Amino acid sequence: MKVVIPGGTGQVGAILTRALTAAGHEVVVLTRRPVRDREVHWDGRTLGPWAETIDGSDVVINLAGRSVSCRYTPANLQAMMDSRVHSAQVVGEAIAAAARPPEVWLQMSTATVYAHRFDAPNDEATGVIGGAEPDVPGYWAYSVQIAKNWEQAQEQAETPHTRKVALRSAMVMSPDRGGVFDVLLRLARLGLGGAVAGGAQYVSWIHDRDFVRAVEFLVDRGDIAGPVNLAAPAPLPQRGFMRALRASWGVPAGLPATAWMAELGAFALRTDTELLLKSRRVVPGRLLDEGFAFDFGAWPEAADDLVRRVRGARGSG
Repeated sequence: MKVVIPGGTGQVGAILTRALTAAGHEVVVLTRRPVRDREVHWDGRTLGPWAETIDGSDVVINLAGRSVSCRYTPANLQAMMDSRVHSAQVVGEAIAAAARPPEVWLQMSTATVYAHRFDAPNDEATGVIGGAEPDVPGYWAYSVQIAKNWEQAQEQAETPHTRKVALRSAMVMSPDRGGVFDVLLRLARLGLGGAVAGGAQYVSWIHDRDFVRAVEFLVDRGDIAGPVNLAAPAPLPQRGFMRALRASWGVPAGLPATAWMAELGAFALRTDTELLLKSRRVVPGRLLDEGFAFDFGAWPEAADDLVRRVRGARGSG
């Protein structure tokens, strides 16, 4: 297959590019700063010569969007919105204009679209879309609106010959440097990986190899369209999530943090506490209903595998 990945230079793009290339597929990455073979320049907003890569391709996987690992200032929130919506719109325009459009367009979305809740998991059929929860910071609703607008940009694209799937992805856990697992593991190793604000908030996640397998599954299943949750079937409270991670590395304890301490830490890391405090209890209803089997369905086993791979990479380096 020929696979085009707009915005494919980040962590998730690197994971997919490695796996798909290893499987023998031709992968083209669209990026603002091409530096490698098979990388093509685009600006994420306007049609240009890059659109020729989509014409005749088999699969488009649009991952473009400003990183959420930043301070949630009005300017950064607007940049998150614009980069996601504009890139989805222009990818839709390129597909609509193609003489030979791709068979499927997988559009990155986010599990953040669901409400902050503890009482029940969110699947695609019965999950509660967020934006009106009481007792949470008002700006959290903007993150939900970003997700809604992101998916709407794909839905509204006139691409009648291309199947469309929105990937409502949880955090993708991989051993790559700079990824979310790398950050969490570093905190655990420093003895800082305890409960945050009590640790009752749920963490939804997916192992990198299951993420790749789920993408391949959705590409192959021509009967699946619309939103699909990409998350392991067993989200767990943050205190248990970090306890399992500490156990995998062999760290006996982790200092807890209050909400204000988390705010100080987030400020120092130039990120936002929504990523720590929002309860993301998301389950993969459609994937399970369609027969997808997770290799890593429980976090302790996933953490063990990721720690083993981190140690192997660092030991060989």
